[in-house]
Amino acid sequence: MEVRSIDTFYKELAESTQKGRYTLLPEGITKETGHFNVFNIANFFNRFKETGEALMPYNRRAYYKISFIKGHNRAEYADKVIDIQKSALLFATPKIPYHWLPQDLEQSGYFCIFTEDFLIKSKSGVAIDELPIFKSGGYPVFELSDEDMNRIEAIFLKMNEELSSDYIYKYDLLRNYVLELIHFGQKLQPAMALTTKHNGTARVSSLFTELLERQFPIESPQQTIGLRTAKDYAERLSVHVNYLNRALKEQTGKTTTEIITNRITQEAKMLLRQTNWNISEIAYCLGFEEVAHFSNFFRKQTSFSPLSFRN
Repeated sequence: MEVRSIDTFYKELAESTQKGRYTLLPEGITKETGHFNVFNIANFFNRFKETGEALMPYNRRAYYKISFIKGHNRAEYADKVIDIQKSALLFATPKIPYHWLPQDLEQSGYFCIFTEDFLIKSKSGVAIDELPIFKSGGYPVFELSDEDMNRIEAIFLKMNEELSSDYIYKYDLLRNYVLELIHFGQKLQPAMALTTKHNGTARVSSLFTELLERQFPIESPQQTIGLRTAKDYAERLSVHVNYLNRALKEQTGKTTTEIITNRITQEAKMLLRQTNWNISEIAYCLGFEEVAHFSNFFRKQTSFSPLSFRN
């Protein structure tokens, strides 16, 4: 599965808009730490109307994106399919691919892209992957009320205006606008998603999640996950497997095995749906020594065989 870099993004943007790649970069932007830019979706939508291609192709990006889209759309995020009737705010992380397909010809809005370095903790005060909105397993697509829609659009308009200004501290101000969008989205999340207990079990749960997510995404048929069982994770974290189970049960309501199984199933669905790798290659990547073991595992979790799910 392709990893879409910043440079690839600008190359494709230049081709679709018939502009030079570097004319799309605001003056001086590459001199800053990290990368940030903001775009009007209407400029992209012409390509969809002409070709029928996805407005946001389903692949893994090497950057973060926050999108404000007005119109009827279908979002595919990880293994979720979400129908958006009017408008939505979407948060995309490099860890998980997504696909956004317009369902009508009335599309507008804005999106911004930025790298991890742009929101580096020393400048922003936050560690981006520790924010609830970007954590794996979250729900990063939010339908908006008319009032919310107006507030979000105002933030993007301020971003657009500031980006073209000659204010010496404009990138500090733009970071604040990005954080405002992030906090707006987090307020829309269920309260449970934002609750963190500062204790030992919370730390163990957080470290477990980090270890789990480091194994993904699977980006080539030669890549394979190294940690498969609750015992594997407990040994890596230097805790007893029973303690790990209790910690995760307290923090998430699920056992270690359930969480691992769900994450492997999610990755299997994405690989089956979005790559042309054969079943044997996918089984190998996900740590199964035999194709039959993978097929039995997948059928138990989804009620489908890998082949029937793909077809």
